[in-house]
Amino acid sequence: MPSSPGSVAVLLVSHDGARWLSSVVDGIRSQTATPGRVVAVDTGSKDESATLLEDAFGEVVRAPSSTSFPAAVRLGLDEIVDGAGFEWVWILHDDSNPDPGALAALLEAADADPDADVLGPKLREWPSLRRLLELGVTISGTGRRETGLERGEYDQGQHDDVRAVLAVNTAGMLVRRGVLEELGGFDPQLPIFGNDIDFGWRAAAAGHRTLVVPQAVVFHAEAAHRGVRRTPLTGRHTHYQERRAALYTLLVNSGARSLPFQLVRLAFGTLLRMVGFLLVRAVGEALDELAALVSLYSSPREIIAARRQRREVRDRRPAGAPDEVRNTVKSLLAPPWLPYRHGLDFVGDLVAAATDQAADVAERRRAAAAERDPSSFAARRPVVDDDDVPLADTGAVARFFTNPVALLLAVFVVAAVVGSRAAFGTVVGGGLSPVPAAATDWWRLYLESWHPLGQGTAVPAPPYLLPLAFLASLFGGPGHALSAVLVLAVPVALWGAFRFLRVVGRLVSFTGAPRWQLLWGATTYALVPVVSGAWGDGRLGPVVTAAVLPWLAHAALGFADPAPDRRWRAAWRTGLLLALTTSFAPVAWLFAFVLGLVVLVVAFSIVPGATRDRSVWGPPATAVGMAPVLLSPWWIPALVHHAPEGLLLDPGRLPTPTVDGLGLLVGRFSELGAPWWLGVPTVVLALIGLVPRATRIPVIVCWVVAFVVTLLAALLGAVTLSLPATTTEPALGFLLVALQGSLVVAAVVGGQGLLAVVRSRAGWLRIAAAGLAAVAVVVPLGGLAWFVVGHDDGLTDHRDDAIPAYMVQSSMLGNGHGILVVRGSVDDGLTYTVRRGDGVTLGEDEILDLAAENADLTRSVRALTSRPNQTVIDSLADLGIEYVVLPAPADGRVAASLDATGGLTQASAESRSTRAWQIGRTVNESAVDGPRSWLRIVLLLVQALGIIWVAVLCAPTTNRRRA
Repeated sequence: MPSSPGSVAVLLVSHDGARWLSSVVDGIRSQTATPGRVVAVDTGSKDESATLLEDAFGEVVRAPSSTSFPAAVRLGLDEIVDGAGFEWVWILHDDSNPDPGALAALLEAADADPDADVLGPKLREWPSLRRLLELGVTISGTGRRETGLERGEYDQGQHDDVRAVLAVNTAGMLVRRGVLEELGGFDPQLPIFGNDIDFGWRAAAAGHRTLVVPQAVVFHAEAAHRGVRRTPLTGRHTHYQERRAALYTLLVNSGARSLPFQLVRLAFGTLLRMVGFLLVRAVGEALDELAALVSLYSSPREIIAARRQRREVRDRRPAGAPDEVRNTVKSLLAPPWLPYRHGLDFVGDLVAAATDQAADVAERRRAAAAERDPSSFAARRPVVDDDDVPLADTGAVARFFTNPVALLLAVFVVAAVVGSRAAFGTVVGGGLSPVPAAATDWWRLYLESWHPLGQGTAVPAPPYLLPLAFLASLFGGPGHALSAVLVLAVPVALWGAFRFLRVVGRLVSFTGAPRWQLLWGATTYALVPVVSGAWGDGRLGPVVTAAVLPWLAHAALGFADPAPDRRWRAAWRTGLLLALTTSFAPVAWLFAFVLGLVVLVVAFSIVPGATRDRSVWGPPATAVGMAPVLLSPWWIPALVHHAPEGLLLDPGRLPTPTVDGLGLLVGRFSELGAPWWLGVPTVVLALIGLVPRATRIPVIVCWVVAFVVTLLAALLGAVTLSLPATTTEPALGFLLVALQGSLVVAAVVGGQGLLAVVRSRAGWLRIAAAGLAAVAVVVPLGGLAWFVVGHDDGLTDHRDDAIPAYMVQSSMLGNGHGILVVRGSVDDGLTYTVRRGDGVTLGEDEILDLAAENADLTRSVRALTSRPNQTVIDSLADLGIEYVVLPAPADGRVAASLDATGGLTQASAESRSTRAWQIGRTVNESAVDGPRSWLRIVLLLVQALGIIWVAVLCAPTTNRRRA
């Protein structure tokens, strides 16, 4: 029997919807299929919603504002008189306006498919009217609401087939009243969001069929979802309510077998989603995700009760139906691979957002320059409409092979990788200590407040262990991470330098620097850590800072952005990169502090009014002040435990390589690196860069930076650091890199101005410019050739260790099984070290260099090498010493006295010239145990929160509401 419009009762739920109700009422009245009755339920509206409904439909069911949507629907159903012949209930929201033919199309589809019990319309956006919102809906395994539509897709009739779906939106849902009663209405645990998917899932599990009817159209404003309207049920955390509803729907409707997996998956998925929201600076949504998960997982009884109710409904199905129904429900759910596709889409959006924001910086600066000076080149630059640009072949391969600069860059990178072949595999030697066996060793060393090294120390772990531990976890081990750092250092520096020089060139003139000049500058700078000798000596400080410095400088250019909010964004990015640079080269922060003072003093003297604008001086001050906060677990304990010398040392073994005045100018450490004369052309070109008038000011700025570097190097060069075991000079590797970088920028910018002069003149000036270019090319070509052919460096692929393997295995049993290694002779002097575990590794060497001398152990070693006796042997055992080793060549007098000492047993050694003994009593296992520092724990928490906070603030956004 065909369904009659008179058998339909409209159930309209309203809450503060007066702005839409007039249109909704007109939509109901204009239906070509007139419903038998309209029941209106108003949930405590504060506007004139109830009055409008009363004027249109008569008596209105009134309820308090705390009434949920399921409860409002229940109140409306109670008003529909039993036996009145209302077979169907058409549910509408106060912000959903039905097309005049919507009800007729739904009833026609119901007549065409008598098994259909729930039907829904095509939802289009209101007020745009053409944009599609939903044509049925399902849910993914991670709780995402899936519509199958592209974002912002317009209705062109491409989805106009009637089909079975898991659920339809309650805005416009036509449902048999008997089915609604049978399933108990909507779940009261879903007060406003998600009840449509849950109801559809329950209906499908009970054997009922749901159809979407695209011929029926309803326009929906989605007021609650979009935050246009707030209710007591949603408050300010709409995302929390939506996410909790999604998690609840999955947990109460999933099968018993998949429930444990679903619990674990949703927990991990929530953490990933939080990271995603933090990456786009949506902190509120990230907290809502966590709150929704905690709220639901802390209420297991609610989940159990809901699952029991659904099981009772499923048990009423006819015999033999469960398998068929289960397969039907499974086919209506989203495909299992869909969440992973969304994850890839998110990563792509994030990369695109970062790229777009970086590309927009230069354009905004040019626009600001044009506004300040209408006669400038920026103002005369033509504006090209993208629609006017003809389509061209954008094949990446074709562009690459037809671009000589790209080809040369590729050849340079390949040659650099070949030159870094010494870093393949295990790398030690020079200033580089061996790496530990696993990434967890670096994490442990960084996190612990007391280190069982030597005789135990509270000197903090160096800050560079945090990024190295992260890379080791990412690359599968410390060895792979260190190799990646050394191999990728030159390519990363090349990329950053090319990018930075291109932006600087565009700031100087809107046309930018020629690509050949960018190629020269980027390659010359990228080779600085190589030709200086830092790379070959395993000095991670100059190597890593050379790779990071161009990116840091590029971020600092944001301080000149016309928009204050972007200047603050630049502060977070600069501060984070400055902290990373400082962790490998502590002098970098001192340089940034001094340079920041110089820049601010000069800027305020030129523009005195700038002091009143906090957005001018605040971002650079914040960037400089951020690094000490992010590195507080290192420098504060270093001061507390009397190791301030570490604030001026780079990673690596002591002594630190020295650099004199000439070496600083040409970029060479003493007795290391390529021939010094390869660095002379860069200095000459930077000086010549002062000649062109058009680019003189930016070149002078570069020389001011070089002056600050030189002044700081001179001051630090006069300092001698007295450590417990040796003396050394402060590490000047970063200053060498910074000086070479400033000279390269000065040469490139000056060359840009010189090229403009040469183009306008002829004769000897062009010949001189050609000669300078020929000399300049020698710098990167010579450095690269020296790197590739093979240079004299200290990097090796094996550990030089005279300790027998069985002693090492014994020392791995616990921190109390130490090995006392005594080197030297009585005539020339004796030194000692204590080896514990697998030996001194990268990071531990710096801690031991800064750790204070243990007076008890020194007295025992002095007595052992002069007048050994049983008391001395017992004291060594109490100090956690199990073996004594005299590496080759062992001092004969010391060895003879130890042979004659009771309590010592001769042990086998690696060679005849190496002597070893084992202490003949049980060692003290807790000899090097120490206290836990709550200060360091608090500082580590501050650092973790600070890194997350800063990373969120400096990350690009893909959220359109925040763009």
